[in-house]
Amino acid sequence: MNRLRLLGQKHVRVQFSTAAALLAPLLLVLLAMLFIPLVVLAAMGLRGADGALTLDNYLAVLVNPRYRNGLLTSIGLASAVTTATLVASTTLAYTVVRDQPPATALIRALLTFPLSFPGIVVGFMTIILFGRTGALPALTQQLVGVPLLQIAYTLPGLFVAYLYFEIPRITLALAEAIEQVDARYEAAARTLGARPVQVFVLVLLPLLRSALISSSALAFATSMGAFGTAYTLAQRITILPIQIYDAYTVSFEFELASAMAVVLGLITMVALGVYRAAVGSAYQQQEQ
Repeated sequence: MNRLRLLGQKHVRVQFSTAAALLAPLLLVLLAMLFIPLVVLAAMGLRGADGALTLDNYLAVLVNPRYRNGLLTSIGLASAVTTATLVASTTLAYTVVRDQPPATALIRALLTFPLSFPGIVVGFMTIILFGRTGALPALTQQLVGVPLLQIAYTLPGLFVAYLYFEIPRITLALAEAIEQVDARYEAAARTLGARPVQVFVLVLLPLLRSALISSSALAFATSMGAFGTAYTLAQRITILPIQIYDAYTVSFEFELASAMAVVLGLITMVALGVYRAAVGSAYQQQEQ
């Protein structure tokens, strides 16, 4: 018996060693692709125009009004998009999962539709709808004699465009989370006399805490780093991703662009870390 056990343990060790040997090159490549660019960017951000080490580039992102405004605008825009996305997505996900309207299948299909579009396409769609000669301004011109909603190249237009690709993603994630919640909790609350709003706010939302936190972090990180849509629409808007692009390709300030990229990367990495922690917490709760 002991011999069989030893043979079994040896077989497991051999399998583990083989798997480790096969995965090691892949892991090394992935780590190199992840960390080498970050190290290079961080090092370039520490280099001044004369090649000497300096923190001026990083300080410029926080102190220079131009770049500080871009950073704050990006954070404000991402925060507003995240808040609006959570409100809309939670309501829509609850309606699809719990109310199950007749068009549930169609709604789910429509929610997956925007996920296939790259950001630049979303930007052009926003221009078609809200541009100076867009469909909605033309419609309001016919109805009230004034072209309204010409917001494509403004911050509200960028806000609407971000909502277009954030709401479907977060709605589908929250719908899956709501499906995991036992509906008997809500039924028990209704039996005790709770109104629908009370059931939603006091029963369901606390049970969705981890999902809401992870969805918030994901929406924030995506909005902070979005480039294609911003590049199409942000002609008169100062946000950090566009400033990085301009510094690198227009003014050739590679060191400053690297510093801004590192700051943006750190912010999104923190947000994604919150996302991962919330997802792990939700998984542990399901296991329990």
